[in-house]
Amino acid sequence: MATRIDLTLDCADAPLLAAFWKTALGYVDEPPPAPFRTRKEWHAQFDLPEGDSVDDAAWLCDPDGVGPRLTILSVPEPKVAKNRLHMDVRVPGHGSPEERWARIRAESARLVAAGGRVQEVFEGHHVVMADPEGNEFCVAAGAA
Repeated sequence: MATRIDLTLDCADAPLLAAFWKTALGYVDEPPPAPFRTRKEWHAQFDLPEGDSVDDAAWLCDPDGVGPRLTILSVPEPKVAKNRLHMDVRVPGHGSPEERWARIRAESARLVAAGGRVQEVFEGHHVVMADPEGNEFCVAAGAA
């Protein structure tokens, strides 16, 4: 059996980044683990530094349970370099290369409207983008 992974993004503004990635991936806020009713209640059980707030993080999940969990954590240091690991957002569907490219362009435009920005376009293949805090990701077609 394969090991499951979670992905964690460091950021300056967890609510902003969570809203973007929920839009980008179709993810939802992950419920707190049982027996806790809220994330705030769950968060209170830990011996965390004073001033550490549940609002400094977000936990997202695929509502279908397929994709990896995404944790978004506010940290004090800024992003200073290119990601060493990035996500690829894969647009679904088959069809001709032109049809796949049209879906990639449409998804890129949707993510720009959600707060992302295009960094580079590899015509006919993929688009390199950045989320609202500059974390790089690609938009590409799913497996043909």
